[in-house]
Amino acid sequence: MTAAAAGGAARVAGLREALASRVVVADGAMGTMLQAQDPSMEDFEQLEGCNEVLNVTRPDIVRSVHEAYFAVGVDCVETNSFGANLAALGEYDIPERIFELSEAGARIAREVADEFAAGDGRARWVLGSVGPGTKLPTLGHAPYAALRDAYQQNVEGLVAGGADAVLVETTQDLLQTKASVIGARRAMAAAGVDLPLLVQVTVETTGTMLLGSEIGAALTALEPLGIDMIGLNCATGP
Repeated sequence: MTAAAAGGAARVAGLREALASRVVVADGAMGTMLQAQDPSMEDFEQLEGCNEVLNVTRPDIVRSVHEAYFAVGVDCVETNSFGANLAALGEYDIPERIFELSEAGARIAREVADEFAAGDGRARWVLGSVGPGTKLPTLGHAPYAALRDAYQQNVEGLVAGGADAVLVETTQDLLQTKASVIGARRAMAAAGVDLPLLVQVTVETTGTMLLGSEIGAALTALEPLGIDMIGLNCATGP
């Protein structure tokens, strides 16, 4: 094992220990922080609103967001990869860039996290953000296998860029959640790593997920997948 790999393994072990023993504070919004810096259409490569492209064209903007959160004391930042999936990048006609943009986003976050950790000796972690996209497989919007394979590319990029954990977030359809979890597991197996896998489902004002699953059903469906932590985010919150 290389020194870098050993350091990464120790960092991941530290994250697992922290999650099991204390409150771990993560960052907040990414998109609004990016938009506040008024990136140009050129920055977006004429793909207006495709925040993930900024990982390549304006890494300085993305870096500044991570720096701002670490500066106020968070333990973790999420990668700028919420839309690096088949559905979202497919709408911009660039689905072939899933790995590239995921890896670039993770690399930027890793560099900033390591700089802050070196500065004061306190561990900083990178959560690889896996967003839901806009296609719900239960409703036939996209084939399950295509979504799963694209999520695998997403997570392969996040792992390659140095993420310490995978955060599947804002899921609205349990079949889509499963596709992302299975894709993530395949990516980690291919890379020979075992990172914490965190999943956040989204509950609407109705008290259920978008397609009608209540939280008990979500827990029953997700627990057998061997997830490290299950939570809620977005919509009406916990």
